[in-house]
Amino acid sequence: MKFIAGLILGILLVPTLIYFYLTGGSAPVATTDPDMPFESVLARKAQHARIDKEMPKNVPIQATEANYLAGAELYKQDCAVCHGLPLAPKSAIATGMYPHPPQLFQGKGVTDDEPGETYWKIFNGFRLTGMPGFSKSLNETQMWQMSLLLANADKLPPSVKAALVAPPAAPAAVPAAPPAATP
Repeated sequence: MKFIAGLILGILLVPTLIYFYLTGGSAPVATTDPDMPFESVLARKAQHARIDKEMPKNVPIQATEANYLAGAELYKQDCAVCHGLPLAPKSAIATGMYPHPPQLFQGKGVTDDEPGETYWKIFNGFRLTGMPGFSKSLNETQMWQMSLLLANADKLPPSVKAALVAPPAAPAAVPAAPPAATP
């Protein structure tokens, strides 16, 4: 009987303590705070399980110089502020983020990931990290171009490396609307 009473008390007490820990202002929520116990381990396990289950297995475009160059321009416009560029220091935005965004052109980056894994990350993003999903702002080809660029970052042609360190290309100009006809 004491065991059952202890079990019931434990089942009620643990969630209550967690609730007061979270709502009482003790939980680490600032970007400068350390991880909560088991936070990074559990988040990483959940992330890898979901990606492994859903990532595309086949790449529908070729790893060509043209696709790398297109991916480089997209990367500079949408990703570089957080994930960095070759030979460039980490931005103030990346320095202040938590979790810290990986610098994809330093070290191995994501060159050891399959392109489908990187595609999944670009398509979906990650909750509570600052990493947006680009499925509503980029088309499938553009997301694959960036995925191939990053998967092959350690073996890019010189032209693509040069494009990555060059200023971003200006967006295409939108033609002005003709003036309205006066009656």
